[in-house]
Amino acid sequence: MITSPTLPGVREQARHALLLLGAPAPARLVVDVHTALFDGDLSMAGLATVLREEERHYDPDALTAYRICPALHHDLTVARGQVALSGWPAAKRLVSPRSARAHALAAVVRIAEFVAIRAHAGSAVLDLLRRLADTVPGGAEAFLVHDPRALADAARAALADVPAEPVPEAVERRWAALDERQRLFGVMSLPHQRGRG
Repeated sequence: MITSPTLPGVREQARHALLLLGAPAPARLVVDVHTALFDGDLSMAGLATVLREEERHYDPDALTAYRICPALHHDLTVARGQVALSGWPAAKRLVSPRSARAHALAAVVRIAEFVAIRAHAGSAVLDLLRRLADTVPGGAEAFLVHDPRALADAARAALADVPAEPVPEAVERRWAALDERQRLFGVMSLPHQRGRG
């Protein structure tokens, strides 16, 4: 574990995990990564509170380096359960099933490489790597060699098979037209209405 004399707040702990993950991620993964790799008390309840507080107390005039916010779907509604950093560009904040898969595989690469450069991996780290390995083709076999670099290589190979999915220009234009609050917290979804026949 990386230790510090005083623990950062929950918001900063979430930021640490998201910086390592490098892309929007499920809230559970953000908490699990932080718990396994950093000191702190980040929990699902704490992360949910941070997300609520970020939106509830949003002040467009407040200077802040970052906000913890939800990822957004291509229709610019909230991607429930997906957490992101406000400073990421639209191409990273907007998620789809294909981009979520690419983000997940890239996160496995980043986590495994982070673990590989550390002197010791405790049981929490090994549990995290084992769970991540189960999500990667060939990951379980790579995990068995007890070298995080093998898991990173398996995830990298799987990532190469995921076609790139650029954000459509129309979505980029809609994103650019949003105000800052909408970019952070998304737009309201409209209920689907059935046609009258």
